[in-house]
Amino acid sequence: MGENEASLPNTSLQGKKMAYQKVHADQRAPGHSQYLDNDDLQATALDLEWDMEKELEESGFDQFQLDSAENQNLGHSETIDLNLDSVQPATSPKGRFQRLQEESDYITHYTRSAPKSNRCNFCHVLKILCTATILFIFGILIGYYVHTNCPSDAPSSGTVDPQLYQEILKTIQAEDIKKSFRNLVQLYKNEDDTEISKKIKTQWTSLGLEDVQFVNYSVLLNLPGPSPSTVTLSSSGQCFHPNGQPCSEEARKDSSQDLLYSYAAYSAKGTLKAEVIDVSYGMADDLKRIRKIKNVTNQIALLKLGKLPLLYKLSSLEKAGFGGVLLYIDPCDLPKTVNPSHDTFMVSLNPGGDPSTPGYPSVDESFRQSRSNLTSLLVQPISASLVAKLISSPKARTKNEACSPLELPNNEIRVISMQVQTVTKLKTVTNVVGYVMGLTSSDRYIIVGSHHHTAHSYNGQEWASSTAIITAFIRALMSKVKRGWRPDRTIVFCSWGGTAFGNIGSYEWGEDFKKVLQKNVVAYISLHSPIRGNSSLYPVASPSLQQLVVEKNNFNCTRRAQCPETNISSIQIQGDADYFINHLGVPIVQFAYEDIKTLEGPSFLSEALFSTRATKIEEMDPSFNLHETITKLSGEVILQIANEPVLPFNALDIALEVQNNLKGDEPNTHQLLAMASRLRESAELFQSDEMRPANDPKERAPIRIRMLNDILQDMEKSFLVKQAPPGFYRNILYHLDEKTSRFSILIEAWEHCKPLASNETLQEALSEVLNSINSAQVYFKAGLDVFKSVLDGKN
Repeated sequence: MGENEASLPNTSLQGKKMAYQKVHADQRAPGHSQYLDNDDLQATALDLEWDMEKELEESGFDQFQLDSAENQNLGHSETIDLNLDSVQPATSPKGRFQRLQEESDYITHYTRSAPKSNRCNFCHVLKILCTATILFIFGILIGYYVHTNCPSDAPSSGTVDPQLYQEILKTIQAEDIKKSFRNLVQLYKNEDDTEISKKIKTQWTSLGLEDVQFVNYSVLLNLPGPSPSTVTLSSSGQCFHPNGQPCSEEARKDSSQDLLYSYAAYSAKGTLKAEVIDVSYGMADDLKRIRKIKNVTNQIALLKLGKLPLLYKLSSLEKAGFGGVLLYIDPCDLPKTVNPSHDTFMVSLNPGGDPSTPGYPSVDESFRQSRSNLTSLLVQPISASLVAKLISSPKARTKNEACSPLELPNNEIRVISMQVQTVTKLKTVTNVVGYVMGLTSSDRYIIVGSHHHTAHSYNGQEWASSTAIITAFIRALMSKVKRGWRPDRTIVFCSWGGTAFGNIGSYEWGEDFKKVLQKNVVAYISLHSPIRGNSSLYPVASPSLQQLVVEKNNFNCTRRAQCPETNISSIQIQGDADYFINHLGVPIVQFAYEDIKTLEGPSFLSEALFSTRATKIEEMDPSFNLHETITKLSGEVILQIANEPVLPFNALDIALEVQNNLKGDEPNTHQLLAMASRLRESAELFQSDEMRPANDPKERAPIRIRMLNDILQDMEKSFLVKQAPPGFYRNILYHLDEKTSRFSILIEAWEHCKPLASNETLQEALSEVLNSINSAQVYFKAGLDVFKSVLDGKN
């Protein structure tokens, strides 16, 4: 990596100096005894407790029972009906260890009377009294020493204090986030983003994060050309900039930056004169209809953003033979409060990472491929006002406020000349990374990701919201860490660079540390673009984490006056979580505020990065209460995943999600349904037998808990397919939008097969899904077999 000497906190690596260094015993905060880390001591205590239970039983206490654990076990082991009609998402029992440590008054409930003896004499009684007195005095001294040297607010590892999370989060205030946001916004006015990265690093270090570092990568960026792109009408010779303004020197001076940054990164460049063909949203039916009536070879497509991933639609247009694309957002797809008529925007055609080093990190001496563009199409984003001029439509909304979608009139021909200018250069992208080392499972990571402004990209402000939120949580967390407390697992905080160009910073870091991350990452919490509106909270979570998000959202809802029902789903999202979802199979959670109209309309509108509308964040959340809510909700999820002895993931919810994805009357799914039933059976057994509250010391042993957590953190890896259509997630548990509850790659394959006689694509997609379900079923069954063999070996 050359200038990069950064690594991850990995206690298993010996003999190497890592930038993320292990916290040594002499560096630990006061109040953390080295004995808390001793698994043997924990196991001994648990065995002593179990010996006491067996002694009670052998002494004739046949009536002895634990408080309610056995009843709870029976409740969890009930078999759920496999009728698909009854399948509901996120309804599985929690099935977690609820009593990893017994109640404090456990012994007092079951004391037994002293045995009778006629052989006791006075001396024997005297010896006992003297011994007891000495032990009592010695105990007082030890208790006093421990009390004076151990902070009272630092609970021992393995004990989850219900008030702990709220104590940390209560210090998060909207006013502090607002101040941080405004300070960050002042920095990005500088063209170079170095000052922003330095500010984040300095602030995180001052708050107490460990070993905060820059992680730099030299990557290939596609930047705007020296002058704005243009669109010229052949019939009149009128020339327009992407925002719809005439190509005059005055217009260029008034909004030069906005015009320059209205472009598609990694598009082909050049000039093309051709007929404009309206393809609407670029759906399969649209292309099939158009190709029947027109020759589309080397023509220019007029394409609306939304409904399908942009990369998928561009791939279809490229295969059909188009030479160029004018991309826009129809005003009817946005809320009435938003007026994007003259707004320009940027899109990236990069699926992820440095295009010159696909699939491997951009470190020193890496081989670089020559890839100045990632498509043969000339792609140019334009405003809705320019579209209206091209199709001779004066306005989109009528007098009664009903919206009329923009579309080119039938049988009318528009010929234009489009010019696209871009420049490709090697630039440095900087990530800022710091962490809080875990106390007992330091080699297990919860990654929390935000992003900061990258030089040469659009001038939005949502990155400042993202950075202010992650910094607010760090401040609250470190105030507790400085008083002696630590989470059980390591929390890694990352501020990514290069997000606007295709999540380049996070991809390169992920590829750089792939082997470590595959083994150690437990979850990813995304703080990407948290304020996109102010109408409703819109959480996205992996199936295994949806129950946890529901719990946290419901608890937060009780503290607010209005508690509308929140729709939690697993859908494709924008941002740096992409690498962790699609290449590592890591469960994710993201909270964001959206506008209701955006949710009801087509998805994937967030692929457009607006330079002007993004500056209105303070108008959407003037009090910054929405920022505070997202910080606390995200923080509560982070703390629970980082500190619960057993990861709060639900295996059965994944099986239920798979079965829901197969509901319907599509052909060729009988094998999938049979396999999904077997997966559900295995998940039910795993959840009832291995995730139930533990009474047996073999279940409560640290090594057994570690085995269980290892299985839980890798559940989603089975659902990563080798190939997916462009723009589709490789993790098939995620849908294209919240309304569709079917596997996206199967929907695409069925659409793809409609115009073709061959069903090879469909069979390939069915095979991918079947193999994923089978892999997950085998995985859960293997987990059950491992636990069974461990028990048999000890018996």
